[in-house]
Amino acid sequence: MRDGAVRWLSPAGFFTLRWWEWGPADGAPVVCVHGLTRNGRDFDALAQALGAAGRRVICPDLPGRGASDWLPDPMLYQPPVYIAALSHLLARIDGPVDWVGTSLGGICGMAIAATPGHPIRRLVLNDIGAFVPQEAMARIRDYMGQEPVFPDLASLEAHLRLVHAPFGPLSDAQWQHLAETSARRADGGVALHYDPAIARPIVAQEAQALDMAALWSAVRLPVLLIRGAESDILLPETAAEMAARPNVELAEIARAGHAPALVDPVQIALVAGFLARA
Repeated sequence: MRDGAVRWLSPAGFFTLRWWEWGPADGAPVVCVHGLTRNGRDFDALAQALGAAGRRVICPDLPGRGASDWLPDPMLYQPPVYIAALSHLLARIDGPVDWVGTSLGGICGMAIAATPGHPIRRLVLNDIGAFVPQEAMARIRDYMGQEPVFPDLASLEAHLRLVHAPFGPLSDAQWQHLAETSARRADGGVALHYDPAIARPIVAQEAQALDMAALWSAVRLPVLLIRGAESDILLPETAAEMAARPNVELAEIARAGHAPALVDPVQIALVAGFLARA
């Protein structure tokens, strides 16, 4: 694993976006983008497997997460700003890429794939689609209102096992790895590795359904749509409607909700097989 960084321009000035990279530097690039409160290390297992197969896998930490810079204005923590940061990364890569996006990372991928001249060749949407119901958005809003600090890593891991149970069945070693890559020092203990201010734009307003049908209608490239069988974010009817298009493959992951962790060998093989197609 290597790390990398690019300076990107936001409305508040220049900041640094950092990423984690696997595989040969001259391999065909895959960009993996994490969910709302997560970071690029979530893709370690997938990236290691794809890298071993010859792909260059780049897993950025979105602004305010992981090793990337925090932003001075909390209201900048919104998808258009994340897309601006990711666009600087794509310009650095300067060529076609495949995209794996979990939740928020999938929203960013859809938005870029809907833009004329985009570089995305194939798109994996992990438990995110054209519509997110109001009830699910309210659950996210309530969760984001918390800013817990834990006395030690074991307590943080216990919290992750509870709130991220929908990731699916993970081994003890996988939960431990998730905790270790999700922690930062804070107030004499440890906290989740993101700026608590990322919640500000979400909790500042009442939860509303997220309708991205217009965005989705402009996505024409091959898509693998992954749905956790128990997900409240990507409803079965939304997934079925999206999969009615000939360029979309739908895969449902049993015993998972929002969102499948993509650490299981079967899930990794699913993504790798889709990305390997000509």
